[in-house]
Amino acid sequence: MAVKLFEIKRLSSGMAAALAGIDRTRFLLNLHRYKVPMIDLEEDELLSDMENA
Repeated sequence: MAVKLFEIKRLSSGMAAALAGIDRTRFLLNLHRYKVPMIDLEEDELLSDMENA
């Protein structure tokens, strides 16, 4: 449930990890097991983030 809520952007990774009862790093590193990307940005969003960094 935590992975799905993270995937649909209802929970942050930290909140989803807490719901799953694990630390945030472990949660993020295991998302691939559920075929959920760690970062889900469109190309224009990524470029904008890079320009504003």
